[in-house]
Amino acid sequence: MKRKLFGTDGIRGRANQEPITACTALAIAQSAGIEFRRGNHRHKVVIGKDTRLSGYLLEPALTAGFISVGMDVVLLGPLPTPAVGMLARSLRADLGVMISASHNPYQDNGIKIFGPDGYKLSDEVETSIETRVINGGEDLAASLAPSERLGQAKRLDDALGRYIEFVKYTFPRHLRLDGLKIVVDCANGAAYKVAPNVLYELGAEVIPLAVEPNGFNINRNCGATSPSAMCEAVVAHGADLGIALDGDADRLILADETGRIVDGDQVMALIATSWAKQSRLARDGLVSTVMSNLGLEYHMKGLGLELIRTPVGDRYVVEHMRAEGYNIGGEQSGHIVLSDYATTGDGLIAALQVLAVIVERGERTSQVSRVFDPLPQAMRNV
Repeated sequence: MKRKLFGTDGIRGRANQEPITACTALAIAQSAGIEFRRGNHRHKVVIGKDTRLSGYLLEPALTAGFISVGMDVVLLGPLPTPAVGMLARSLRADLGVMISASHNPYQDNGIKIFGPDGYKLSDEVETSIETRVINGGEDLAASLAPSERLGQAKRLDDALGRYIEFVKYTFPRHLRLDGLKIVVDCANGAAYKVAPNVLYELGAEVIPLAVEPNGFNINRNCGATSPSAMCEAVVAHGADLGIALDGDADRLILADETGRIVDGDQVMALIATSWAKQSRLARDGLVSTVMSNLGLEYHMKGLGLELIRTPVGDRYVVEHMRAEGYNIGGEQSGHIVLSDYATTGDGLIAALQVLAVIVERGERTSQVSRVFDPLPQAMRNV
């Protein structure tokens, strides 16, 4: 069947217009709840969101849908997308949901669904959920829970702290960020509290940008899709590094101490090179997309490693990583997936891996991050 709801990264559209309406969100939650209502245990779903105004519309609609099919709901509040995958596994939930349109402006929103393993759903499961939503009516009504089996909802008060500790765990314990000055642009999004706290607790001097979300300013002239403010702040403050996250913090763009952009290809090359020297690569190579620069491929070959290319979209990268056993993958745009730690792209964890190399080498960001010389590359619309 032709898919009408799910795209390459969940369900996305203009808020309060189909399919991102309260009615459809409720039906999606009911359908997803029915799909994952397996066994006789008490079922559970975790729901996170970014800072868009329309999160207040979708969160209660999804909550009502899950409760109506007998699932308990744990509300996480504003947290990065990778935190939802992590907490879905940690809390032994049956599924997780992130309300976010990632790098899109506030007028848009989306619904991303994760399975109990913390990974995004397969095409087959998404099609099953979508079919049930489209058929609607009696199909959903017949699966509603009896009144005595309705779910309950509660808020997880320490969700932020749990994720902060998890992210810090990925940074080598013998290292600290003392003496480093870091600009972090949180895009007025989901990581506006998490990111500055992680860097501060690891010892860095932190200059936070875009950490005052008001429901309307997510990704507006800030974050990974508009990193110029971050680059300017790095130079103005004499910082050692700049980190720009997107609205749900699953991707990042870095800047060195001169304000020069470091894209996802350079970040992947840096981490893969470092992990290869430490014998940490699960396979001899990494997974990226057709968009990655040819210079990255030549660099990997020079190390005796390979670059596997997939169609554009981090879900295709993750699918190949899981199928073939790779533990590093990502996109030039800044989705970096390190499966030793996370089930999806995590901008903060990727940034900490770069910082670990900077600290261990005792070199400047510009020396560490220019891993290969990119070849000329052009993108053309056809």
